[in-house]
Amino acid sequence: MIRVVIADDHPVVRTGLRGMLETQSDIEVVGEAENGNLAVSLASRLEPDVVLMDLQMPELDGVSATEKICARLNDTQVLILTTYDTDFDITRAIGAGAIGYLLKDAPREDLFQAVRAASRGESVLAPSVAARVMERIRSPGHETLSGREIEVLTEVADGKSNKEIAKSLFISEATVKTHLIHIFSKLGVDDRTAAVTVALERGVLRLRPPGLSKA
Repeated sequence: MIRVVIADDHPVVRTGLRGMLETQSDIEVVGEAENGNLAVSLASRLEPDVVLMDLQMPELDGVSATEKICARLNDTQVLILTTYDTDFDITRAIGAGAIGYLLKDAPREDLFQAVRAASRGESVLAPSVAARVMERIRSPGHETLSGREIEVLTEVADGKSNKEIAKSLFISEATVKTHLIHIFSKLGVDDRTAAVTVALERGVLRLRPPGLSKA
């Protein structure tokens, strides 16, 4: 029996997912979480085989929750289920340790098979997500930013100085400068403003809503 925790802040979505998953004789939903902190807590207590994780959640976002779960539980796999398929979201989620990335418009059978594959430790990507990943790999001159580089650039987009970024990410100013040099090189730009502009154009970066601090 594959034990699953559903993490999504919308009750209707959780109810719908539970109803679908429980039609399968080999899948059991053992818990539901409406925010990231509860997802981490439930996963730690229940140790499910798979956590179905939404990205946009209150208290602690899906990427941060994924990172915590993967760091604590070796035998629990996190499968992202979201409406977002930008390079920014995909890179952060996979970098945090997610085993797979599905979109919420996936057919029921694809969801069932993805849960089964994730429980076996097999990577699963929605077709459109896989296509984006392949495009990034094949596109000449479009080097992929690392998860940490995206975090630094997100802080830059928020208007923070190197000193403020270092404090926010718990790294040194010298490390921030090194990341920026790599970012400029990969994006083919010479300054911070151009880096943010190009990253937004390529879908590598998505601006945080005003007033939303780093989780």
